[in-house]
Amino acid sequence: MNLIDVLEKLQNRTPAILGSENFKKYSVLLPLLEKEDGIHVLFEVRSHQLRRQPGEICFPGGKMDPEDKDEEFSAIRETSEELRIKKSEVKSVFPLDYMVSPFGMIIYPYVGILSDAENLNPNPSEVEEIFTVPLTYFLENKPDIYHVNFEVKPQDGFPFHLIAGGENYNWQARKMDEIFYQYDGRVIWGLTARVLYHFIKVISN
Repeated sequence: MNLIDVLEKLQNRTPAILGSENFKKYSVLLPLLEKEDGIHVLFEVRSHQLRRQPGEICFPGGKMDPEDKDEEFSAIRETSEELRIKKSEVKSVFPLDYMVSPFGMIIYPYVGILSDAENLNPNPSEVEEIFTVPLTYFLENKPDIYHVNFEVKPQDGFPFHLIAGGENYNWQARKMDEIFYQYDGRVIWGLTARVLYHFIKVISN
C-alpha cells in the first residue's frame, strides 16, 4: 500500500462513533398529546410477561430492524406497533440528542405528537398499560438525581507489566447520573427519565 492508497481510503469515508458497528441501535419516541387541560406526555408500563425489564415505565421504542430506512422510521414503527395506531397518526416528529450507552447501545430519541389519542389500543404482549402526565408537571418539578459509580476491575491475567504504574495505575473513575421523577405513585427513571430530562431542558431554554 502506498501513500495515495491511504489517502483515498480516508477521503471517501464518513466519520462515525468509533466501534459503533458493534453497538446495538434503538429508537424511542417521547409521545405528546393534547387534552382538555393542556399537553400531556404519554408513558407505557412494560408487560409483566416480558423477559427484560417487566413492569417498568418507558416510552414506545425498541431495537432498529435492518429493514428500517432510518432511526426516525424505526421510532414511528415501534410506536405504531406498541400502541396499535397507524404510522400516519404520529405527527411532527423531531430528533433529540442521541445517546451512547456504556452498555453497548446507541439510543436515538425522538419527540412526536399523537394526533388521535382516543384510538390508542396498546398491544398487551408488550404493554401492560399506558398513562399520561401533564407536561406542566415536569416543567414545574425538578427530578431527584443520584450518582452511580462504576468500578474498574481488570480481568485476571491483565498485563499490568505493560503499562506505566503497573498494578498501581491510576484508572479514571466513571460515574453516571440516574434521574428519578415521581408522579401519582409512579416512578420514572433510567433511560426514560434521561430522555425526558433532556427534552424538558430543550424546551425550557
